[in-house]
Amino acid sequence: MRIHPLVVDGLITAAQTTVAVLLARESAAQGWPAPDALAWTLVALVNLPTVLRNRAPVPVCVGVLAVSAAYVTLGYWPVVNSLGPMLAFYTVAALRPTRTTAVCAALLAGVWIYAGLVTDGSSMASVIAQSLAYALVLWWFGHSAHRTAELTRQLKAEQAERARREVAEERVRIARELHDVVAHHMAVINVQAGLARFVFTSDARTAREALDTIAGSSGEALAELRRTLGLLRADGVQGAADGAPAPGLDQLSDMVDRVRAGGVPVDLRITGEPRPLPPGVQLCLYRVVQEALTNVLKHAPGAQAQVELAYRAGEMTATVTDNGTDSGTAGGKGVNPARKQDRGGHGLIGMRERAKLYGGSIVVGPRSEGGFGVHLTLPTSAQSARRGDAVAE
Repeated sequence: MRIHPLVVDGLITAAQTTVAVLLARESAAQGWPAPDALAWTLVALVNLPTVLRNRAPVPVCVGVLAVSAAYVTLGYWPVVNSLGPMLAFYTVAALRPTRTTAVCAALLAGVWIYAGLVTDGSSMASVIAQSLAYALVLWWFGHSAHRTAELTRQLKAEQAERARREVAEERVRIARELHDVVAHHMAVINVQAGLARFVFTSDARTAREALDTIAGSSGEALAELRRTLGLLRADGVQGAADGAPAPGLDQLSDMVDRVRAGGVPVDLRITGEPRPLPPGVQLCLYRVVQEALTNVLKHAPGAQAQVELAYRAGEMTATVTDNGTDSGTAGGKGVNPARKQDRGGHGLIGMRERAKLYGGSIVVGPRSEGGFGVHLTLPTSAQSARRGDAVAE
């Protein structure tokens, strides 16, 4: 659980104020006036405002230094309020430009030198050296923190841009495959239209069957086109190219055999009553199973995998699980960190986009009994196959 930054600042301020109070109580023992009501008020005004240092670093720093100078002018022990100005200046160095930091550094060193001047018996050479040294060290640490924060922001921006590009590339790849699905429907429509025209007057039954086929194929083609256009418009991605014919469920056994040949024992099970499915749905199921088995090959050598394809009323499910014998884990119960990273990277992006394209849902993650699991659910009826975004990890 992430702690709110203001809570962290409050805890730091409380600790710093406690130190100041303890030092103030030692003032008399060090030969300085014991703090009275005015002194306690000034101690509070030096330390408590630092809780807002991240929201208004420069005003807090200037205010704290001004009150600290007043505390010294009234003859109280200067050491009592040392931490407040140092913390305020460090925050300026971490959050503000060099020019602003230089001004605050000069103010901090000036207050310390002033304290040395009004204190009897002070070694000014030592006071000046300490004031400059502390200011430079705090400046260096603050600048390092500032640089680290900048690099972190740049890294996050680059990661976000890389993720966006991966999504765009994946969508273009899916669109290219869907191009073949639509081309198949158009070829069927062309042949059936020619048949219907040829037998329109001589064989009405054949002509009606051809027209029914045209209606079904054109409906599926339009659905695929809508999905493709919606996919490409999502991020302004354009472009599709001819490629190899899109694979379907009839090629699933061949793909599983190739994975077995790669060294992963795979158990393929099909449940329910098989029925014809739109080519796009078959492609989605095929690619998700392929990606899941590829990850087993890459990140769980020696594991055993199970693939279950289930025909259900109005939907299809594909489940890929393995027994969790990831390399680098103990007893097959852990998950290789590299594998977890891959599950959250390009492979999962492809699964997510395919599930979203067909209004399905996908669950990806480690299993309680060990290993990894991928579970995809796709609606197969035209009414329920609306686009959605249901992805869980």
